[in-house]
Parts: sequence; C-alpha cells; structure tokens
Amino acid sequence: MKNNVLYLRVSVGHYKNFPVASLLLPAQMREPVAVIYRFARAADDFADEGDDPPATRLARLEDFRRQLEAPAAPLLHEVRRIIREHDLPVQLFHDLLDAFSQDVVKNRYADFAEVLDYCRRSANPVGRLLLRLFKRSSETQLRQSDAVCTSLQLINFWQDVAIDHARGRIYLPQDELARHGVGERHLAEGRCDEAWRSLLAFQVQRARQLMLAGAPL
Repeated sequence: MKNNVLYLRVSVGHYKNFPVASLLLPAQMREPVAVIYRFARAADDFADEGDDPPATRLARLEDFRRQLEAPAAPLLHEVRRIIREHDLPVQLFHDLLDAFSQDVVKNRYADFAEVLDYCRRSANPVGRLLLRLFKRSSETQLRQSDAVCTSLQLINFWQDVAIDHARGRIYLPQDELARHGVGERHLAEGRCDEAWRSLLAFQVQRARQLMLAGAPL
C-alpha cells in the first residue's frame, strides 16, 4: 500500500478520479503515470492558480521548458528519467507546456478549429504518453486516444464554463455562440434560456461523438 498512498497524496486538492485510476494500473506503471500527472498538474497550476501576473506565470512555464533538457528541480529529474526509461517523446511534454502558456495569454477562441488545436496540445499528449508506456502506439490507437482525450477536455470545458468565465476565459467558439444567439452576458448572468440549452446540447453531442469514436481503444 505504500505506493498507493503516494499517489493518493499527490492528487489531493485536485482531481479525485486519479487515485482510483492509479490503483487499477499495473504496479510497474503507477510511478511513471504519477510523474506525468505531477508534471501536468504543476504546470497547469502555474497557468491557473494564485494571483501572479501573466509575466510571472509565463516565466515559470518557460523554466519548466528549459528544465526538460537540463533538469534542476526533483520533479524534472523524474520526468527526464521516465523519458529515458520508457522512450517517451519529449515533444509531448513541450506540447503540454505550450497549451498552459496559451491559457495565460489567450482567452477567446474564434472557432472550433482553434479549440481543437488547443486540445491537441492540452489533452492529447497525456493519452499518447500513456500509450507509449504500454507499448501501444499504432496509428489507429493514437487516433482513438486523441478522440477520447479531446472529448474529455471538451467535457471539462462544458462543465466548467462558469469557472473559466470567472478567470476571464471562454472556450466556447465565438462563431458558435453567435450562431446559437448566445452572448457573453449569458455567462455573466448565468442565463439558461433556450438559446443556451441549444448551444450546450450541440457541444455535448459533439463531445459524445468523439468519445464514441475512441471507444474501441
């Protein structure tokens, strides 16, 4: 149980599904998965948590980026070790940092293509890293993993619309807001009218289609 307690501890205060998932992993995979999680969690916190100005947040993310090549902090030493031991593509870690840096400077998305590009870097790398750990990386498996991870990211967006709006961000595509007759005042006022329900039903159905596309994985 010693290892299981470690994984429970690193996730306290964040996502409560992670420790459950870690117990279902083969024992030899729990440690590298925990390292990936801690890297992503720490970097995401740089972008979202606290009251630091954007310049400070970007500087911390840039420091993580440099340490992927020349680690100093213990966590980055662990990241470099699992990259070496499991032949993980370092670019996937850079992609995560690019997405978190984007969160600092970009708060609106013109269309769904822009949202998908964000998901490609914010969510899909995690699935691809896990596939590499399990030696499963065919083109079909990668495509299915991307569909699942993008769907999970979209689901997170749609359940956290109010939280993101409080941070000044709207991930709902601007052109789709307009198409459904939804304005930013809907978010500011918590207005749940027919236009809002239509917009969210559309978003949920698209996320569902992506999840089903990846289900065979």
